Amino acid sequence: MKRVQSPLFTLIIITLAMININATGCSAARGTDANTSSWQVDTFTTPGGKTVTITAIKHGSLAISCDGLELQIDPVAQYEPPTDYSQFPTADVIIVTHEHSDHYDPNAIATLSGKDTRVITNHRVADMLGHGTIMANGDTLTLRQGVTLQAVPAYNTTPGRDKFHPRGRDNGFIITLDGLRLYVAGDCEVMPEMQDIHDIDVAFLPCNQPYTMTPQQLNQAARLIKPRVLFPYHYSDTDMQQVQDLLRDSGIDVRIRNYQ
Repeated sequence: MKRVQSPLFTLIIITLAMININATGCSAARGTDANTSSWQVDTFTTPGGKTVTITAIKHGSLAISCDGLELQIDPVAQYEPPTDYSQFPTADVIIVTHEHSDHYDPNAIATLSGKDTRVITNHRVADMLGHGTIMANGDTLTLRQGVTLQAVPAYNTTPGRDKFHPRGRDNGFIITLDGLRLYVAGDCEVMPEMQDIHDIDVAFLPCNQPYTMTPQQLNQAARLIKPRVLFPYHYSDTDMQQVQDLLRDSGIDVRIRNYQ
């Protein structure tokens, strides 16, 4: 006997399929990446009611979207796991904290760039890349109404480690999106300047000694900054359970994502 499906049944199937498509998370305007299911996306709402999505790509690499603005932070294609950046929307802004190969990749920058893309970085990367807007520690830049960048210090403080990230060369960034304040620390240890970083909604703090912070230093830095939400990142094989345990009584929402 031939089974005849009712119009209502067909409508239900189509609707369920559409829900499944819309629930995949990260939009990919230039294609569909088979690895997108492994990307973790967190969503925040600005004081003005706009939606901000943050996609955890890997290590020091993340993507931020807000109100049609696409930002890429330290995009690197070949650092494990390899990332096909052609699967992301063309970036409006690419931020590069410093020139180390797990943060600076000219090929990834080229893949993400369109004719109006702005690359914002330090003097060293701009020299290597051959272009870019240079920001030094303390500089502030308005990208559009309600969107600002502030470059802040990012350096090692433990004696002997300053060879990795000397003071004054690299940047961390405070990104303000319609009143929502994000702090992307870059490669650093706990620094005196962190006492002056306030009102942070979302912070990204690195944790892979000897290049950046130990879990104990990250605990100290987080308690200085007091972000509402903390993403430890750039952590390689550091035990993130230790970080969570140290901050358990801090009142900070510690979220572990794929930032190995």
